Amino acid sequence: MNVFNTDQSAEALISRANKVLPAGSFGNMPGDIVLERGKAGRVWDIKGTEYVDYLLGSGPMFVGHAHPDVTKAITEQAPQGTTFFANNQHGIKLAEEICEAMACADQLRFVSSGSEATLYAMRLARAYRKRDKILKFEGGYHGMSDYSLMSLAPTRLANYPQALPDSAGIPKQVSNEVIIAPFNDIETVKSLITEYQDELGGVIVEPFQRLIPPAPGFLEMLREITLKYEIPLIFDEIVTGFRFSYGGAQDYYGVTPDLCTLGKIIGGGFPVAAVCGNKEIMKHFDKALVGEENFLPQIGTLSGNPLASVAGLATLNILKPASSYQKVFETGRQLMEGLRAALQDNGHVAQITGEPALFDVFFSDRKIKNYRDVLQSDAGKSRSFNQLLRKQKIFKSDSKFYVSLAHTQDDIDLTISAMNHAAKALKEV
Repeated sequence: MNVFNTDQSAEALISRANKVLPAGSFGNMPGDIVLERGKAGRVWDIKGTEYVDYLLGSGPMFVGHAHPDVTKAITEQAPQGTTFFANNQHGIKLAEEICEAMACADQLRFVSSGSEATLYAMRLARAYRKRDKILKFEGGYHGMSDYSLMSLAPTRLANYPQALPDSAGIPKQVSNEVIIAPFNDIETVKSLITEYQDELGGVIVEPFQRLIPPAPGFLEMLREITLKYEIPLIFDEIVTGFRFSYGGAQDYYGVTPDLCTLGKIIGGGFPVAAVCGNKEIMKHFDKALVGEENFLPQIGTLSGNPLASVAGLATLNILKPASSYQKVFETGRQLMEGLRAALQDNGHVAQITGEPALFDVFFSDRKIKNYRDVLQSDAGKSRSFNQLLRKQKIFKSDSKFYVSLAHTQDDIDLTISAMNHAAKALKEV
């Protein structure tokens, strides 16, 4: 029996959270809603309210909540052991599956989070090239490390390539080691890489930056110029890996980096991520091959643990048929078109940005090509629209619709109806 399943106890639990959690939350979503369970494309809060879920745990639940194949794999493994701090067959199998799927991956190392994966990928690139600086893109999200939290979401804009910290507690010197460039600006990026070629340890990019697709030729240019100057190119595929294609964004867009980071989907809802790359760079994790001076130590208590590995393997097995991606993209196309029609019919000027598996709306009259275009959109209107969707029992973050394999036609129809109600109500806000 659910002891929290009343409005009064829900309020009490939220009050308890406020006492022990800063801001009353885990640091992700606001603490005004407490979820109890999920099944397929729906979630329920502790009051028993049912939502169509487009948060999906911030993306990992791509095959839906509590998929029977994933649940079976977990329940069979758990009595056999949950972690060993040593190699296990399931982690090895997951590594083999990922390396077969990802074009850039000869080898990989497991970690437990996307932040760890991008941190190690940048460190690995610097170790390989023996240079300190990293070029990243304004508005690009690469986790919570010091380097990553440079010009992620600056409220004041600086001239490129100046990096601005997005958090307290970051040493001032870090700003000097990060070069900031505008996403999708081919000529500016070429100029910056050419200028700093001798100082760059690597270039890191989300091939699909948050919600912004790459402009035609942009990723191809990045690949060409980094090859020209022998600078490692890192694709952060924590979000896009196994979401846009079984081979990730590098397959979907047809551009192969030197390194990539993976997370979210590969753990099937459990904490696992990975740094993948070609053998020449990955050998820096092997002291016997590179010696003490060039060795990059990497240790993680839960890295490659069998419970996360079996969940990941079960998830990837579900996704392997091409029909899985056909279904997700058809669902996304219906939702995008429904959203576009709802907004247009109610007189809202807006841009639907993204790909069918991952998209959202920006209230703006200009095409969204980079972070500065995002800043020009009406963020207040977006928040109001999301709040209205929540009232219509649509659960999502303030920034995106994650689409899952588990979303049904009934989910789509309910969502499009909610979009129409929210778009109509938004005219009165």
